[in-house]
Amino acid sequence: QVQLVESGGGLVQAGGSLRLSCAASGSIFSINAMGWYRQAPGKHRELVATITSGDTTVYADSVKGRFTISRDNAKNTVFLQMNSLKPEDTAVYYCNCNARTSRYYSAANDYWGQGTQVTVSS
Repeated sequence: QVQLVESGGGLVQAGGSLRLSCAASGSIFSINAMGWYRQAPGKHRELVATITSGDTTVYADSVKGRFTISRDNAKNTVFLQMNSLKPEDTAVYYCNCNARTSRYYSAANDYWGQGTQVTVSS
């Protein structure tokens, strides 16, 4: 019912920057929050950053001061500006959307993008 399309990943040298974007579409009634998670080889998927419809943000300690999450509500799009990238940031980054799809049912579900690869070289 909800589709997420991610873009902006790639290969960058340590200290460089990338900007990820994720656009949500489909049967969306309202969005509670959108965010980014990442998964490195052999690791569990972990939270990177989230932002609510009220602009409350949460960041992983490892990215505070380097990454910034933002959104464009009119376009149901979330961005992740990644600066001062480190090799430890190398992972597949997944977009997440917590959304309500029904006018009559208030429950919300989590939806996931396909992931975009971010590789940071030394």
